Amino acid sequence: MNVILMGFRCTGKSTAGRCLAEELGAPFFDTDEMIEQRTGRPISRIVAENGWPAFRAAEREVVRELAGTDGGVISLGGGTVCAPENVADLKAKGFFIWLSASPEAIAGRMVRDKERGTERPSLTGEPSVQEMRAVLAEREPLYRQLADIVVDTTGIPVAAVVGAIRTALRERFPETAGISADPGENR
Repeated sequence: MNVILMGFRCTGKSTAGRCLAEELGAPFFDTDEMIEQRTGRPISRIVAENGWPAFRAAEREVVRELAGTDGGVISLGGGTVCAPENVADLKAKGFFIWLSASPEAIAGRMVRDKERGTERPSLTGEPSVQEMRAVLAEREPLYRQLADIVVDTTGIPVAAVVGAIRTALRERFPETAGISADPGENR
């Protein structure tokens, strides 16, 4: 089984995913990072030069590959689950965790990312807050439908997010030896 983190931009999927994978001793895969490594370009440049369809095609290839893995932690780009074929491929071996956050928290994180030099391409061409609310309204029903569990990351540190995920995994899969209450026990 793969632990799959999904949710909107800036909800902590990559950060929490790395920490969770490290604690579990599992491989970590970030679909956006994999696309950037394979294309040699940041997502913003892929979209600017070739459009969202080119990015989604690259994402599809990465998802096909990851669907064949087992025992990993996978961080999905925010729109990955909008493609039914991606969901079908990943659901067979995946436990989906929806990392959510308030629109205000997401907006604040996006501003901090931009200040640090991480440019996220526009999804709709609208101003960022307006865009975020529109895209969230579209995607939240998908996230809700797919989620095996939901963790709200608003105002809580990464360690608490990872702890909530570990607790949920232990409760859902008590037979899983690799998921203990104490992160130090898995090393």
